[in-house]
Parts: sequence; structure tokens; C-alpha cells
Amino acid sequence: MAEQCIFCKIVRGEIPNTTLYEDESVLSFLDIAPAAKGHAIVIPKKHYQTLLDLPHEELKGVMEAVQKIAAATMVALPGVQGFNVVQSNNEAAGQVIPHVHFHIIPRQKEDRLNIAWEPGKSEAEELKKYAELVKGKMK
Repeated sequence: MAEQCIFCKIVRGEIPNTTLYEDESVLSFLDIAPAAKGHAIVIPKKHYQTLLDLPHEELKGVMEAVQKIAAATMVALPGVQGFNVVQSNNEAAGQVIPHVHFHIIPRQKEDRLNIAWEPGKSEAEELKKYAELVKGKMK
């Protein structure tokens, strides 16, 4: 899988990118199909398909890079008033590239992006049931 992965090809230098940040285990670059100007991607250099596959120690480094890039984006880019961090897992959730990655999308109050959802409704008993199901599977 890693041989054909577009992000792994970027890490190996086979595909050019506009690098924002790099260390021994993390790479961040600008998205070539941005949702907004300055839209960045942060990835672990090693191939992991989803967030659940990423070891905790590597996740820590990736999240530190996400925070660093988001903070710089807020002060460096004109008009930025906020940002979204988007991370999807598996095709059903909208993951297009099967390499765990985080999007940092700069936002302005009046931009045209719609990353919101319609809020649902839950009853207290239903919330309690789902909480018990999830807590029972935590490691």
C-alpha cells in the first residue's frame, strides 16, 4: 500500500510539494486542491492508514506539528480569523487518501466553506447507552 500511496511518494521526494514543516517523523505541506488559501496537510512520514493505526508516540509529534502550523497560520495569513482541523478515517467518513492526515483549513467569518452539520437529537437514556457501549471498549 505504501508503495502506491501519494503521501508516501511525497515523503520519498517522488512528488514535489510546498513544505511548511518537516522533522524526522512528520511532514506538513500546502494542499494542492485547497478548501481555502493556506490549507495545509500534516502527515506522519511512516504509512499508517487511519488514526487508529498511528502509534501514540508518533501521534504526539503529529499533533504538535498541527498546533504549530495552525498557530503560524493564524498570524501569518491575511484575514484569517480561525481554522478547522479536519481528520477523516476510512472511506465512509470521507477519507480519500488512505494515509492518516490532518487538514488545517484557515477560515474567515464570511467565507463560503460549510464544514458544519445539522445537529441531531438524543434523549438522556440513549446518551447513557452509547456512553456505556464506548466506555466498555476502551483500552
